Amino acid sequence: MTHSSDLTRLTAAETAARIASGQASAVEVTEAHLARIEAVDEKVHAFLHVDREGALARARTVDAKRSRGERLGPLAGVPLALKDIFTTEGVPTTVGSKILEGWIPPYDATLTRRLKEADVVILGKTNMDEFAMGSSTENSAYGPTGNPWDLTRIPGGSGGGSSAALASYQAPLAIGTDTGGSIRQPAAVTGTVGVKPTYGAVSRYGMVAFSSSLDQGGPCARTVLDAALLHEAIAGHDPLDSTSIDAPVPPVVEAARNGDVKGLRVGVVREFAGEGYQAGVMQRFNESVELLRELGAEVVEISCPSFDKALAAYYLIAPSECSSNLARFDAMRYGLRAGDDGTRSAEEVTSLTREAGFGPEVKRRIMLGTYALSSGYYDAYYGSAQKVRTLIKRDFDAAFERVDVLVSPTTPTTAFPIGERADDPMAMYLADLCTIPSNLAGNAAMSLPCGLAPEDGLPVGLQIIAPAMADDRLYRVGAAVEAAYHARWGHPLLEEAPSL
Repeated sequence: MTHSSDLTRLTAAETAARIASGQASAVEVTEAHLARIEAVDEKVHAFLHVDREGALARARTVDAKRSRGERLGPLAGVPLALKDIFTTEGVPTTVGSKILEGWIPPYDATLTRRLKEADVVILGKTNMDEFAMGSSTENSAYGPTGNPWDLTRIPGGSGGGSSAALASYQAPLAIGTDTGGSIRQPAAVTGTVGVKPTYGAVSRYGMVAFSSSLDQGGPCARTVLDAALLHEAIAGHDPLDSTSIDAPVPPVVEAARNGDVKGLRVGVVREFAGEGYQAGVMQRFNESVELLRELGAEVVEISCPSFDKALAAYYLIAPSECSSNLARFDAMRYGLRAGDDGTRSAEEVTSLTREAGFGPEVKRRIMLGTYALSSGYYDAYYGSAQKVRTLIKRDFDAAFERVDVLVSPTTPTTAFPIGERADDPMAMYLADLCTIPSNLAGNAAMSLPCGLAPEDGLPVGLQIIAPAMADDRLYRVGAAVEAAYHARWGHPLLEEAPSL
């Protein structure tokens, strides 16, 4: 019988293979991960809710299917940590906010339903910046999550709970959402793999909205192949989502199994370097570029001048859309209700509820967005930001005429200490400098580990960017880099991450 600690160290693909062959049961695998959560999550705080009974019930269903000789899917019985932004029938969904504390959704998000249909075992819901607004998971109403590499540092955000669950071996798979980098940035600072699929490739139905033209759910894992298997399970057209793309899912698993960059044209973005970039991050990125050359890729320097304006455009568009989306939290229909003592008007109750239920960062963004959308300022702010968005998309289009993919550091620095940027919003926002352009343009992007920064021994992420609906290119390049990296230097997470 396999020891429980061994079961938590397997990749998702290895776990599924063991379950399918009968070497381990889905219940054994699930119990091993639940035991791991119990052992370490008090320190990490990756989870907001652990659905022990639901997870074991799903695991028993998988074992029953196998005993009946039914064919199991590629991820049947594999445990997963789900970001607490997707609705889950009968299980709390808080979005990291007090305003939805205790809310039990009556339905599943399309992504949640697809995970269940794939017989994935959902362990529970992970911590996040409130309403996905943040780059550090410090904005959660339920307290911050620690980075398993150093619990005094941030695990990235807004999906820090999902990335920390992976890096601390509490789950082999996780789901995140990426509005300005909230899958890729946590992946980079925890030494894991995170993918922002093409906008519209994964359904947003049942995903609590932050910024509707930017939000995108996607896979998080410890290997490129695991991310591809999860991507394939959750992607595809959904008639319940008006922004869903009605097109076949790109062959991401095939690309991950056959990574090869010979003859591929790789563009290095000139604007993603210089002042503000940590020396160790640039050292590891430059090594990755040389590795791509050695693997047979043609490396070209590319200039995307509008990328310098991306941060400013994002922080007008995202708050504007959030001020519109969060207007639904009015204390009248669901969630928190404060001050309803029978003497106050509906407007007063709404105001008191929002004051009590929303945290400082959410309030800041609502006020920014409401101002940007107000009469007399709309064209100057929101309208101008949308024009910059068009310029950024044109820069991407021009770049992809010359190259097949673009590469850059995922983040300018490694994980910073918890609290270091809490009083400096601009410093916090700069963590998303390299990731935001892909959200504004709607194309696909991945972060994967490319080593540890020599000055602090913390993980560094390599970002790969592909055109819309060419998500398979991410996996092709990612798999090639991952294999070469492991052959040369070993896996930084699997071999060097500190034990909890």
